[in-house]
Amino acid sequence: MVAHYGFKDGSGDWFLTLDTDKCNGCGKCVEVCPVKILEVGPDEIDPFREEPVASVKHDERKKIRYHCAPCKPGYGSEPPPCVAVCKPGAISHSEGWKACFKDSHQ
Repeated sequence: MVAHYGFKDGSGDWFLTLDTDKCNGCGKCVEVCPVKILEVGPDEIDPFREEPVASVKHDERKKIRYHCAPCKPGYGSEPPPCVAVCKPGAISHSEGWKACFKDSHQ
């Protein structure tokens, strides 16, 4: 299942997406997240899943835009640390940051 953490407003889509079917619960994303918004625990979406999965901490879900922005060097030229370290490819980010950066530098 796919979990979208974040929000959409007039300025764009600000989501961190986790594919819980791909996540193996290794916790490497938690280790590399400089603002510590990720955690590994029970799957909130699939209560029958026995293996832990990564998720965004509940109190941080509406702050994705602000927490994740510093991890986007060049706003898309390199993947954020959590995406880069995730070998199964379970983590992705929406395109809001690219659009915001592009619009502010034209």
